Amino acid sequence: MAPLAITPADILRFAQDCAAQGVVLVTLTGIAGSSPRAIGAQMAVASDGSYRGSFSGGCIEAAIVSEALSALAAGESRRVRFGAGSPYIDIRLPCGGGIDLLFTPRPDPHILDDILARLDAREPAGLWIKGDGIAIAEPGTVPAGWSDDAFCVRYVPRLRIAAIGHGEALVATARLARFFGAETFAFSPLADDVTAASGDGITVALLETRTSPPALATDPWTAFAFLFHDHEWEDALLPWALRGPYLFVGAIGGWQSRANRRDMLRRAGFDDAIIGRFEEPAGLIPATRDPATLALSLVAEIVAAYQERYGGGACEG
Repeated sequence: MAPLAITPADILRFAQDCAAQGVVLVTLTGIAGSSPRAIGAQMAVASDGSYRGSFSGGCIEAAIVSEALSALAAGESRRVRFGAGSPYIDIRLPCGGGIDLLFTPRPDPHILDDILARLDAREPAGLWIKGDGIAIAEPGTVPAGWSDDAFCVRYVPRLRIAAIGHGEALVATARLARFFGAETFAFSPLADDVTAASGDGITVALLETRTSPPALATDPWTAFAFLFHDHEWEDALLPWALRGPYLFVGAIGGWQSRANRRDMLRRAGFDDAIIGRFEEPAGLIPATRDPATLALSLVAEIVAAYQERYGGGACEG
């Protein structure tokens, strides 16, 4: 099952794989009006014209590939405007805006290795893109976007979704999370769930006891979806998730389950700010009645949280 999303790491990995034959890294550095992609979005174009990533959903990619191959042949970086204000009057964006793209031929593969190693280790990374090539930038220590004649791009680890629970809702959530492109884990006390959720790219494990949390190192890019109908399983697992770094923690359940959950969290020492997050069940679609809709509701809310916090592409200052 191929993921739907193409991540920044996918684009860098493609550039790394094509480094020997020749590749151009293309970075969105400016927007006039509106744009389908954010500042810092990237494409990688190989010498045979194949590429990963996009800036317009197909409207100007052919022109970008042509410009990239020209930059590769010349061996020099360049900045080009497409759309409004561009010298290419026959190439227009449907939204009427303009985008500035920075073409960087033959980016240093060793630096790409470094960036990808950090992301594989679930660490943030940053990249300076300059006229003479690329260099490592430490996230959080450099200004956003342009600084003099260099542009910085921020990379954060891929969204991770840990679905914890049992039944069809667990399986549906894990499958949809994986199809979206998240690093996906599924944990259940039921062996049948573990078997059903097993698939390409989904890490599954059996929960042996109510008091033993999964063997999962959490981080700020990890979201938890609790999908128990026997909510006593949450008594140890939900506090465990809330005490570690996380992006999102949500749980399903009716009004009585939510009241019991809030009482449990209060006894566990959590403050009202944390407890208040569980006033309503997780998900963007209220009162779902089938596993597929519940999965869509949960994954959409998690992806929205990830985009809101980490959706930008420039390094944070």
